[in-house]
Amino acid sequence: MLKSEAITVPTTPPQTRQCGRAKHSIPSFPVDLPAGRSPTSNLSLVSKAYSTVSWSVPRQFSAFSDSLRFMILGTCCWIGTALPGPANPKINSIGHTPGGKIAFELGPDPGGYHVLRRSNALSELGSGRPVAIVRSNSSAVTIADSSRPKSRAFYQLSHFRSSQAGDLDNDGFSDWLEMARPGYYNPINPAPPVNRIHGSLMLTNRAHYERMAGRDGRPGAPEIREVKFLVYNVHTPTPVLYFADTTRYQYHYDFTNQAVNRYNSVSLFQSHTYFNNSTRRNLAGSLIAHDNYVDEKGQRGLYTVEFWPSDPVAFRFVEKGYELIAASMPFVDGNIAYHPASETQRTIYEDEQEAFDNSYVNVIQTDELYRNVVFTGLNPGEGYGRLRVVNGSEILSVRDVVIFRNIPNDLTHVGGIITEIPQTPLSHVNLKAMQNNTPNAYIRDASSHPDIAPFLGENVYYRVDRDGFEIRAATDEEVDAWFEAIRPAQPQTPVRNLSITEIRPLSQIRFGASDAFGAKTANVAELRRVIPRNSPDGYAIPFYFYDEFMKFNGLYDQARNMMGQALFQSSPLFRDALLRRFQSALEDSPLPAWMTEDVNRLRASWRPNVTLRLRSSTNNEDLEGFNGAGLYSSYTHGRDEGPLEKSVKQVWASLWNYRAFEEREFWRIDHFSAAMGVLVHPNYTGEQANGVGVTTNIFDPAWEGHYVNVQVGENLVTNPEAGTTPEEYLIAELLGGSDEIQYIRFSNLLPRGETILTRTQALDLKIKMDMVHNHFRSLYQPSNWSSWAMEVEFKITDDGELLVKQARPWISQ
Repeated sequence: MLKSEAITVPTTPPQTRQCGRAKHSIPSFPVDLPAGRSPTSNLSLVSKAYSTVSWSVPRQFSAFSDSLRFMILGTCCWIGTALPGPANPKINSIGHTPGGKIAFELGPDPGGYHVLRRSNALSELGSGRPVAIVRSNSSAVTIADSSRPKSRAFYQLSHFRSSQAGDLDNDGFSDWLEMARPGYYNPINPAPPVNRIHGSLMLTNRAHYERMAGRDGRPGAPEIREVKFLVYNVHTPTPVLYFADTTRYQYHYDFTNQAVNRYNSVSLFQSHTYFNNSTRRNLAGSLIAHDNYVDEKGQRGLYTVEFWPSDPVAFRFVEKGYELIAASMPFVDGNIAYHPASETQRTIYEDEQEAFDNSYVNVIQTDELYRNVVFTGLNPGEGYGRLRVVNGSEILSVRDVVIFRNIPNDLTHVGGIITEIPQTPLSHVNLKAMQNNTPNAYIRDASSHPDIAPFLGENVYYRVDRDGFEIRAATDEEVDAWFEAIRPAQPQTPVRNLSITEIRPLSQIRFGASDAFGAKTANVAELRRVIPRNSPDGYAIPFYFYDEFMKFNGLYDQARNMMGQALFQSSPLFRDALLRRFQSALEDSPLPAWMTEDVNRLRASWRPNVTLRLRSSTNNEDLEGFNGAGLYSSYTHGRDEGPLEKSVKQVWASLWNYRAFEEREFWRIDHFSAAMGVLVHPNYTGEQANGVGVTTNIFDPAWEGHYVNVQVGENLVTNPEAGTTPEEYLIAELLGGSDEIQYIRFSNLLPRGETILTRTQALDLKIKMDMVHNHFRSLYQPSNWSSWAMEVEFKITDDGELLVKQARPWISQ
C-alpha cells in the first residue's frame, strides 16, 4: 500500500478573471516540498473545488498509479513517475501568471530545457499536446501553459539535456537547434522554415508581432494591426503553422504561392482552405491585436483569432489552429481568444458550444469585445484649444477641446472632441468631426484620466490616431496660429437661386434644383424616382420665400446691426444671446399676405388630421465634402398647432442659431447668401426603429460592404439618448456565400443577442441602399467612382415598412 506524507497550506481567497464566457480562479503562491523530496518530471492536473493546497509525497514510485498529489485552489494535481536519467530540476512553485495561465517555476539547471504537455485524460499523459518549451539555465525559469485553465486538464513536465536533445515536433531538426533560432524554427511547430522576409513559424515577442503586422480595417476597428496566418494539414494530427509578413503579403494565396510554394492554383487553394469543412485541409485567418481592450482585472490588450466572415470553420479546426497559434506566441499571457466575427461563425459556435466549453479555446463574442474597449479613435487628426469638461448645454467655440460626459444633441465647431461614452462613426458628432477635420475619440473616464486631468482648463495640443492619443500643454501663440492655419483664407458665397417663386410638389423638383430648394429637398425628390414606395412624398418651399420674408420685415438689416456690435464679435456668450433674440424676432415677424395664402393652401393639401413634418433644407448642407449634419432644426406641426406658418418660421429661424452661425463664420461663408428652404411631408410616428447607413465598408473601402447603425424606436442614432448604444453591423455579399452580416454591437435596449432588424429587413435595406447609391452616383458623377458612397437616414415605420427619409454624399469623399 502506498504511503505518503502530507502538508496543508492555507490559500488566500481567489481572484477571478474572465475572457469570453468563462471565469477562472487565479491564485499564485510558492509550494515547498519536504526536505529531500523533489517533484518528478511528469505532472497531471485536474480541476476541482478546494480551498487549500496539499501535497501528498509518495515514499516510492511505480508507474502513473504512484503519484505525487497536490491541490491548487480550484485544481487537483498528480505528479507521476520520474523519467530515467539525471535528477530533474526542483519545482519551486506552482501557480498562475498574472494573465491566469498555470505556471511552474523550476529551479536552476544549466544545459537543458523543459517541455510542458497538456492532455485531456490521465491515460493520454504521455502523448499530450506540447504547449510550452523553455531553456533551463543557472537561475530559476518559468514555464506556463499557452492558454488559461478550463475545468479539466492533465499536465506532463519533462526535462532534457542539451546533449540528449529530442525532436519534439518530428520535423528532423533537434529541439536545441530550433530554440537557438526562434521564429525561423519553432520546436513545437513542424513547418519547414521560410525566409524571414516572408514570414515566421512563431512570434517571439510583441516587437516581432509589430514588425510582421499590417494595418487592416475590421468592422468596429479601423486600421487595426493584423498578422495573417496559414495552418496547413489541419485535417491531420500534425498541422503546421505559418505567420505571414502582412506588410508584404496582403492575400493568403500570395503567401502560400510565393513564400511556402505549396499552391500554384488559386481555385485549388480556395477549395482546400475555405467554406467546406468536409474538404478542408487548411485554415487561413488573421491574428488581430485589440490593444485598447481591457478586461475586468485591468489587463490590457487582446489578440483575437479570426477567419473570413463567410467561412464556416468547424470547432475541430478552430481548436487545432488556436492551440498551435497560442503555443507559438510565448509572450502572450492568456490574452488570446477565438472571435466568431460573423453570423455564420456565431451560429457554428452556438451549435458546437459544448465542444468549445470543454476545450482550451477561449472565446470572446463581438459585443463583449467592443464593450471592453477603452479607446476608439474615430477621426484621426490634431488640434489646439482650451481643454474643457462639458456636462450639459454650454457655449463652445473652435478654440475649445471638449470632453463630453454624454453625446451632445448639437455641437458647434470645436478644436477637438473627446467623449466618455462610446460613439459610432455615424453619430452627428463624428460626422461633424470628419467634415471639419477635428480630432475625435472615445476615451473611457477621460476627465479623470491621468494623462488628461492635469490639463483641464489649460490650452492643450490634442492628437488622435488609430492607436491612441496625445495631450500636452500648449501656448496661446500655438492656439492662435493653429486657428488661422485651418481657417479658409478667402470668403465663400453659396449659390442661391431665387427665380423659382412658387411652392412645388416633389414630383416637379429635379436634382439640379438644389440651388433653389436646398440639397436635402432635391435629394428626397430624387429618392421618389428611385424608391417611390420607400421615401416620403410632399412639397417644398423655395429659398425665394425666405428671402422675401427677410426683406419684408427688414431682418437682413437687423442682422447686420447685430453682427456689427463689438461684444457680438468678441464674446461667444454675448453672441449666443443676441442670436437667440434675433431668432425670436424672426419667429414673431409676419409673412406677406400673398405668402400666408400660399402656405395656407399648402396646408390644405392634406386632410386636417394629418400631422406634418417641416424639415430644414439650405444651400450649405448635404453637399459633397460638407454635410452640415445637425446644424439646423426641423419641426413637427401638430393638428391643433394653428397656422402652418408658425412652423415655417421656426425652420427659417434655425438658420441663425449659434452652432450654424459659428460654422459659417469659421468657413467664411457669407451669412446673407445662406438661404433656407422647407421640405414638408407627413410626419411618421410610432416608428419601430431608426437608423443611418453608408453604401461602403467604412472600415476598409477596398472590400465590399454597407455599414449600418440602427436603434429601437425614436431614440436617434445620430443624437442618441444618454447611455444608449445602437445596433451596429456591416453587411456584404462575400466570397463563398450569400450576404453576410457582421455585428459589431447590439442595441442595449434589447435583450442581449437580439437584433433590431430581421435578416429580411437588413437585406431589403441593402437592396434599397444599392439602388440609391447607383442612382445618385450617376447624378453626382464623382471622380472617385469606385470609392464614392452615399449616406442614408431611414426608419422602420409603425407598420414595419422601410422609409428612406434622406440621402447625401458620404462625408469622406
